[in-house]
Amino acid sequence: MRIRKLVSIFTAAALCAAMLTACGKSDDSGSGEKLTVVTTIFPEYDWVRNIMGSHAEDAEIIYLLQNGVDLHSYQPTADDILTISGCDMFIYAGGESDSWVDGALENASNDDMQVIKLLDVVGSAAKTEEVKEGMQAEEEEEDTPAYDEHVWLSLRNAETICTEIEKSLEKLDPDNAEDYKKNLEAYTAELDKLDKEYETAVSSASTKTILFGDRFPFRYLTDDYGLDYYAAFVGCSAETEASFETVAFLAKKVDELGLKYIFTIENSDGKLANTIIENTRDKDQQVLALNSLQSVTNHEDEDYLALMRDNLETLKKALN
Repeated sequence: MRIRKLVSIFTAAALCAAMLTACGKSDDSGSGEKLTVVTTIFPEYDWVRNIMGSHAEDAEIIYLLQNGVDLHSYQPTADDILTISGCDMFIYAGGESDSWVDGALENASNDDMQVIKLLDVVGSAAKTEEVKEGMQAEEEEEDTPAYDEHVWLSLRNAETICTEIEKSLEKLDPDNAEDYKKNLEAYTAELDKLDKEYETAVSSASTKTILFGDRFPFRYLTDDYGLDYYAAFVGCSAETEASFETVAFLAKKVDELGLKYIFTIENSDGKLANTIIENTRDKDQQVLALNSLQSVTNHEDEDYLALMRDNLETLKKALN
């Protein structure tokens, strides 16, 4: 069953607690204090840091998932809700994992808050979740197609989103607008450079298909470069146990395509990937992990471009 983060009793309680707490505090929004930006996932946090440049030292950039919790299971605390309520800018993905956000924003104390929803920013580039052949079916089907929220795994989407972040920063801090523009220009040049490295690697690769013994949040990345894929589950699936039919199908694909590597996402226990390997003809494939970047615990020492470059190096190993 897909994880649905509807505003639960827990979240509703957090909202109530946040409102009660806020009643005892003065509203400092617009008081000239340091700029406060709240982000949900690591890429948003790092994009803001890079676009602000040296001005980030004078701002408060908050990364809500820094303790390593998975985006699909995150529930905001009362303190999280209160922090969002008074911030100057709030950035979130906007998929079904963020269904708690509407309730949080309804009670925001800062009416001038800049809100950036990644799925809205990428617009027509947003994709619905894709159920591929052999993929484990969900226990329940949605009445309407669910959008794949992992838009940050496309370098091209990242450029679009960073442009929107820079525009919002200009509105909040016009005195430093020129610096933000220069920083954006330099950062998008790095995004373009890495995008071309991905293109070159895939175009020269002998293998054009990857297979995941896990859920699959990388559709935006594979679509950007014309890669095909097979996977056990969709990107937002809550399923962890694959059926015999799913395992058998994926093992057969490994044999048909002559794949030497099976992928997982970061922090996977690898059990499913190894089960697939055990059901292949040669049983000698290796397991590789790609990083979905949604939750990075050592966030001060990491950066989006470096992690995406690490993913490229991992892909190169499997594609050649």
